[in-house]
Amino acid sequence: MAEQYEEAEQSENTIPSNVVLVGKKPPMNYVLAVVTQFNNGVSSVKIRARGNSISRAVDVAEISRNRFITDAKVNDIAIGSEEISNEDGTRSKVSSIEITLSR
Repeated sequence: MAEQYEEAEQSENTIPSNVVLVGKKPPMNYVLAVVTQFNNGVSSVKIRARGNSISRAVDVAEISRNRFITDAKVNDIAIGSEEISNEDGTRSKVSSIEITLSR
């Protein structure tokens, strides 16, 4: 049920097709998404994560690069923080990362 809401939110934000958003699933799920993007002919893929998922995003990039797409290079790494509002109306800052892999 929660996945339906996440998909609805993502479709409203119109995320580009070459972006993989890393969350709480196992890293291999996201590695599959990255490999699929490259196999579809995309020249670069962006891996985005925030908060506790940042280390998982780094794992996804490294597994993709070292095991599956050995000619991929890390083109860019962008770090920052985003302000999000909680359910109770308070705002907090969360760290974020965007790793760009390209062939």
